[in-house]
Amino acid sequence: MYTYKIRLYKEAEGGFTVSVPALPGCITYGEDVDDAIAMAKEAIELYIEELKERGEAIPDDSNTLEYSLNLELT
Repeated sequence: MYTYKIRLYKEAEGGFTVSVPALPGCITYGEDVDDAIAMAKEAIELYIEELKERGEAIPDDSNTLEYSLNLELT
């Protein structure tokens, strides 16, 4: 089992672009949040499949912590 954090970016024209920081270049798009998540799962599966075919290591985020900071700057 692999663990991945995904980032969803709301696009001005609608929908969401999704990136997977642990997998460089793994980027996709969805019409809404649910679609974006489904597309991310598919993109990750294809990315991992390609890494396996090349015999490369498969990175994941299982040992990565993430925290959001909110700063009020004056």
